[in-house]
Amino acid sequence: MTEEFIDHVTVAIPLLAPSDGTPPAITTESELEHAVATLASGSGPFAIDAERASGYKYSSRAYLIQIKRTGGGLHLIDPIPFASRAPEKVHPLFELLNKLINTDEVILHASTQDLPCLREVGILPSKLFDTELGARIAGLPRVGLGALVETLLGISLAKEHSSVDWSVRPLPLDWLNYAALDVELLIELRQKIAELLQAQGKLEWAAEEFEAILNSSAPEPRKDPWRRASGIHKVKNRNQLAIIKSIWLERDTLARHLDIAPGKLLSDSAIMELSLRRPEDRKEMEKALRPLGARARWFEHATNWLDAIQSGKATPESQWPPLRADGDSMPPVKIWREKFPHKFAPLSHARASLEKQAQALSIPLENLISPDLLRRICWMPPEGATQSLQVEAVRQALLERGARLWQATIIAPLLARALLEREPIQQPEIEKPPEIERQRDNSPSGV
Repeated sequence: MTEEFIDHVTVAIPLLAPSDGTPPAITTESELEHAVATLASGSGPFAIDAERASGYKYSSRAYLIQIKRTGGGLHLIDPIPFASRAPEKVHPLFELLNKLINTDEVILHASTQDLPCLREVGILPSKLFDTELGARIAGLPRVGLGALVETLLGISLAKEHSSVDWSVRPLPLDWLNYAALDVELLIELRQKIAELLQAQGKLEWAAEEFEAILNSSAPEPRKDPWRRASGIHKVKNRNQLAIIKSIWLERDTLARHLDIAPGKLLSDSAIMELSLRRPEDRKEMEKALRPLGARARWFEHATNWLDAIQSGKATPESQWPPLRADGDSMPPVKIWREKFPHKFAPLSHARASLEKQAQALSIPLENLISPDLLRRICWMPPEGATQSLQVEAVRQALLERGARLWQATIIAPLLARALLEREPIQQPEIEKPPEIERQRDNSPSGV
């Protein structure tokens, strides 16, 4: 078990500030040039983190970048003063910084969150170690940065500023201190997690995952991003969908222009309510939204929402959105058992065998195989895989659809057997509590 590799600590020691103090934010070219030179004098990997203004801004740009290297100091870089008017142009000093960083490994926690904004400023790591993903593969139950530092290093980190608006200027000292602590122990944490992975024979698995992250391309834009609005799954009226789409798109355009998080302008629940009530003026709109407490900033843009509602209402029926998104031939998995039992049978067996394997390996099932990939293989298996045990065909299909080599090697035999199943695993009946049975026996109807 994973626990045998962990030094349990009864009381974690609070870390209130970096060992060498909290440095000021770097805002000038001379300061950044000095920081790059100092980092170059150090050795070993670079611990990096970035702070974004998620929930406050539309963009996902970095508003602070923290870097630490052994012997090279800890540096807090404000990237905003170095931003170019041309988005595709990278500042020369960030080009120099990136060249230095690519001489060694970059350590990130939950790298898929920070890599896009780092790449935006010209930081493109060529070698990665992700402490969050590494901890998942190692089977650790809690993989947040604070939990890992506490469990593996016996030190507690303050997390009181994790949700602040990092676009604020100047950045308060206590915010900078919080940000600095995010990289203060990242190098030591990386070493502990690497030791766990090595002891479990999983270090090569993790390396494959890190390489796949670096080589992955930006995801394709969603065809109908408005369908992600919270609560839309309850809508069964196509004209209402047309109104939701119209309001959502107007909100997105306005949020992008103002660089404000869309929910700050108008919440998803407000969009649902407006699509249902279809107010004609500000007074009716305020009446519709008052129960939600949805003041936010919606009122100053009321004309935008009213125009969007009218546009949605006026959409010809031939242009109303379908109830289900186009372009996805795979129906929701919740209806497979009833409507597609021949697909559900192998899926139920695959889930059971893969869950058992994941538990044996002390790894979350979603890190062994993504739920979407599992469903797609079961919905459209490799040719001939449902007639005979074709392990190699399944393995190749997994690799072609994005699975890593280590995953495909473990998964393929289990999935190949599951694809031959014709009857689903029977769900065990849930025994009713005795008191409920007694109530039923004593009821007048006997039901």
